[in-house]
Amino acid sequence: MDRIILHNEFSNHEEFVRAALDNSHIIHSSEIDDLTLRSWRRCRDEYGLDPGMSPEPVIIDRQDLHDRLQRYERLLDIARVEMTDLYQQLAGSGHAIMLTDKDGILLNFIGDPQFTDAAAHAGMQLGAVWSESVQGTNGMGTCLVEQKPLVIHKQSHFFSRNASLTCAAAPIFDPHGEILAVLDASSESKMAQQHTMVLLNMSAQMIENRVFFCAMKEAFVLRFHSRSEFISTLGEGAIAFDRDGRIEAINRSAMFQLNLESPQQIVGHPIQQLFTTSLGTLLKNVHSHAFPIRESQHGKRFFATLQAPEKSCRHNTTSSDAVNDLGENDYLGSTDFLDALHFDEPRMKRNVKTALKLVERDVPCMLFGETGTGKEMFARALHKASSRHDKPFVAVNCASLPESLIESELFGYRPGAFTGANRDGSRGKIVQADGGTLFLDEIGDMPLHLQARLLRVLEEREVTPLGGEKPIKVSIKLISATHHDIKGMVEDGDFREDLFYRLHGVSLTMPPLRERTDRLQLIKNIAQLEAGVSEELTWDPEALKLFENFPWPGNIRQLRNVLRTSTALCENNLVTINDLPEEIRNIVYDDEFSDGPDANLNALAIAERDALLSELEEMHWNISRVAKKLALSRNTLYRRMKRFGISPPR
Repeated sequence: MDRIILHNEFSNHEEFVRAALDNSHIIHSSEIDDLTLRSWRRCRDEYGLDPGMSPEPVIIDRQDLHDRLQRYERLLDIARVEMTDLYQQLAGSGHAIMLTDKDGILLNFIGDPQFTDAAAHAGMQLGAVWSESVQGTNGMGTCLVEQKPLVIHKQSHFFSRNASLTCAAAPIFDPHGEILAVLDASSESKMAQQHTMVLLNMSAQMIENRVFFCAMKEAFVLRFHSRSEFISTLGEGAIAFDRDGRIEAINRSAMFQLNLESPQQIVGHPIQQLFTTSLGTLLKNVHSHAFPIRESQHGKRFFATLQAPEKSCRHNTTSSDAVNDLGENDYLGSTDFLDALHFDEPRMKRNVKTALKLVERDVPCMLFGETGTGKEMFARALHKASSRHDKPFVAVNCASLPESLIESELFGYRPGAFTGANRDGSRGKIVQADGGTLFLDEIGDMPLHLQARLLRVLEEREVTPLGGEKPIKVSIKLISATHHDIKGMVEDGDFREDLFYRLHGVSLTMPPLRERTDRLQLIKNIAQLEAGVSEELTWDPEALKLFENFPWPGNIRQLRNVLRTSTALCENNLVTINDLPEEIRNIVYDDEFSDGPDANLNALAIAERDALLSELEEMHWNISRVAKKLALSRNTLYRRMKRFGISPPR
């Protein structure tokens, strides 16, 4: 009788793999599903690999890596922010976020310190080859072959050396349907987490959509959805066509909505073949608000906008939504960009009123607030509300760039300015923002020696590239942001006082999500947009209560990512407790919440409360710095504050 074999029945991983390959009649368990077995057979029969071997990691030579990094420069710029955002969502869980090219060469790597040793042992470094033919069954390499999202969990790997890893991977396709890259999240987790897979797949789709818009910048792009408010969100369809109406490319969401199997079915055909609208009528709607359009085969109605060709592709290095022009702001579903940032929240209304008074004046704006509170959303909305709205919005995250790259990224460089420089040079972000808005996020992390150069640029309104002699005049609206206590940094000598006053024309503070009076409306609105469905979401009251009461240490960014996952997992458009991630579900069992601020505290608890208050006041209520000093997670710190009835000062 056929039976299921398990990994723990064998003395080592090699025997387990050989048994599975040699006994095709065995009924396989989830440990060796069809996808895994298919990959193992390729490893043995096509690549000649032996599960008993542990080959050393293969690293391509420096020149080859340099050429690939240049070739994929645009993709890397686009992917960097999504990788950083995904890493922040998984931080502390021992993950590494990786990007490979279509050959399985590792081009970018962001690693959790908990995972550093395992990553190094497995050969996770720039230039490492993770194709299936070299590394056997693994997330990145097997994803390249299967061309679909997958999880390779521990013993599903072909080589024993990799069997401690759990790897989730998702493909990224180019606008013509060819595989371009793979995004991967690897860890030593004991469980194959569905939550990670959902987040990863959505991040890959965001990168893919942004690549589409960048590649099709010289074409007309029809953006559509069955609901008008979902245009410019992750679920929108996009079709690029030339001036004669010939289709050049189509994204995956458009293929799904139009019931197409592949781009080849429609590329080269006239756009009129898909919709019951003439090309002339379609072109008259360029830059119009959403207009109705019907699909020709079944008459299904959509809403669409038509984007005209651009002269250049402007990419943003920090936006967490790579598919829309405004960034996360469009998730709130309003054409009035600044008012869309709130639902009558008093502090946000005051921020908007102040910003509008200064939007056309040469007054720099500094935005304060915890990570994820929407500082970039506000900056983008302010840009859209200004007369500079048709000019570039260029965002630079000073914390995400290595110190050695910030100078060249900001100020640009001439050809041959330094070893490894692009042979064509680079304009730099400040020059790219000429005529528009420059947004310097996490300005508190800018090195001191570059603060002096930035001050000169702001005073003289001209920038000199590295290796250059002739300064370039620029006209920019400057908005900066930080979650640091900048005044405290000035006092400590970590931030230039003269630059602080040059940046600090007006200061606005973005309230943390846990303190916002419109929190419930935000949750429902963002959830509806993240779900990408026409029907209205319904909520289990207990699930909604947990969402509303959760402290949200990552603020709106964390809320958006959690809702993206929860709405993807829910069934019949009903969000229940089972669709929530573990850290939110567990709140209901957390005894620290049951005490409440009015609970009677014993002498030890009172002493702990006083000590915590002292630390908070010493750090000027900077939650991140206090949590780091006390070696606590921000979640735990918020729980203790709630237990002791501690609220930040208004």
